[in-house]
Amino acid sequence: MKKYLLASVAALGLVAAGAASAADLPSRKGPIAAPVYMPPAFTWTGFYVGANAGYGWGNVNAGGFANVGDLDGFVGGGQIGYNYQMGQFVVGLEADLQAADLSSGNNLGLVGVKTDYFGTVRARVGVAFDRFMPYITGGWAYGNVKTSIPAIGFSTDRSHTGGFAVGGGLEYAVTNNIIAGVEYLYVDLGEKNLLGGGTKVGTDFSVVRARLSYKF
Repeated sequence: MKKYLLASVAALGLVAAGAASAADLPSRKGPIAAPVYMPPAFTWTGFYVGANAGYGWGNVNAGGFANVGDLDGFVGGGQIGYNYQMGQFVVGLEADLQAADLSSGNNLGLVGVKTDYFGTVRARVGVAFDRFMPYITGGWAYGNVKTSIPAIGFSTDRSHTGGFAVGGGLEYAVTNNIIAGVEYLYVDLGEKNLLGGGTKVGTDFSVVRARLSYKF
């Protein structure tokens, strides 16, 4: 019996010594990798406000004539809006107000027209390619048009509120907050009756402008 007990104690000792030796061996596991930071994906959703500047050119239409003269000049102002991104599509609403120096002079000595400000309220629909977004836009336009007919000493200064604007553009998010872009708009401010009769004067023009916005 004693022999069996001694043999059992010896066996337990060998097992314990082997376990202790195994515990002292170096681990075969590699070093634990540090977690990798993944910045959140950019989103176009949010309010924005910004400024723009560019060039406009167009036509003066009067008394049934297709084109009495041309007008061109500087435009510049500001925009405010909101975008909402759904998957790759972006929808939004934007309002802008522009100072302008769109003047026709006195074309053919008949009619002189000048637009000194205009504005639009437009819907926008775009497709996001990460930080790039081409878009189309359209909506309501309004503005102030000064008209003169030198031959009869007539002049008037009227607001046009029944116009429209359509166009498109491309924007790029330089950072998560700074967005740069270019935009084209065709603006038609509609016609107004002059001299209390059937004589109408209308203004339509194109605008190309650079934009810079801050997204909140």
